[in-house]
Amino acid sequence: MAEFFNMGGYAFFVWTSYAVVAVLFTYQFLSSRAQHKKLISQLGAEAEHKIGRTNKS
Repeated sequence: MAEFFNMGGYAFFVWTSYAVVAVLFTYQFLSSRAQHKKLISQLGAEAEHKIGRTNKS
């Protein structure tokens, strides 16, 4: 098992690469989710504005 984690002497490079990818995937996921929530909120506000304008006419 220790040999697996040692990765043939390249453990630092391999595990650092995995960590960097995990951090980037997490950032991408959270960033996309925040952007999606913001867009949904903007679309909802725009729809309410248009509905309010239509009802006043």
